[in-house]
Amino acid sequence: MYFNSYKYGSFICPIGLLCVIFYKFLWFKDVVREGTFLGDHTFFVQRGLRYGIVLFIVSEIMFFFAFFWAFFHSALAPTCQINGVWPPLGVDDLVFNFLEVPLINTFILLLSGATITWAHHAIINGFYFDSLYAFVYTIFLAVLFIAFQVYEYREATFTISDSIYGASFYMATGFHGFHVFIGTCFIIVCFLRHLNTHFSKAHHFGFEAAAWYWHFVDVVWLFLVAVIYIWGNSLTELSFILETTSNA
Repeated sequence: MYFNSYKYGSFICPIGLLCVIFYKFLWFKDVVREGTFLGDHTFFVQRGLRYGIVLFIVSEIMFFFAFFWAFFHSALAPTCQINGVWPPLGVDDLVFNFLEVPLINTFILLLSGATITWAHHAIINGFYFDSLYAFVYTIFLAVLFIAFQVYEYREATFTISDSIYGASFYMATGFHGFHVFIGTCFIIVCFLRHLNTHFSKAHHFGFEAAAWYWHFVDVVWLFLVAVIYIWGNSLTELSFILETTSNA
């Protein structure tokens, strides 16, 4: 209703979103209470939860696979609607340089993967304060990554409506940025739980799920960098060389 500008659509859509957030809050609250205070998370329950988060991450892989498929489909076989060239004319001079913000964000995200692994090993070995420091570093790096991506979008000279390149670029990188935001919230909740000593050496699945999700976000970013920023830029340079050669 909201997307099609139906009456009351702009009112019903946020109400539905708030309802979803509310029931998820209650659901996760019950999961934390059952696992931390009631002792209901036995070995078999924890194994089921691990299967659940693995299946969730697999579904996220399929989600991003669709974006990569669209990018490769348009780049390897550009249609006549974009004059048979990739990137499309008018966008080829506007693509981002990997050696600028994308490279900085790559270092930031890889470093955050190292700090969250540090937090995991600190929890396993019972180093409470080391894990707190690692949590703080990870959250700081995650927020820094989001800030740099916002800066990159603000400085961009093309939009999501600039042909299939703009659509595929912003859908892929934008949804990855949204996943980084969700993962940051996930880690912040784990940090607050750790402050309240909810995690032990043998019982910290909530944090493990957040760490797995964060490593998934890291890997997806590496694929995005390799495909969209590096390979996409090489196609731009190749099309420029071919165009120059044909004109000569």
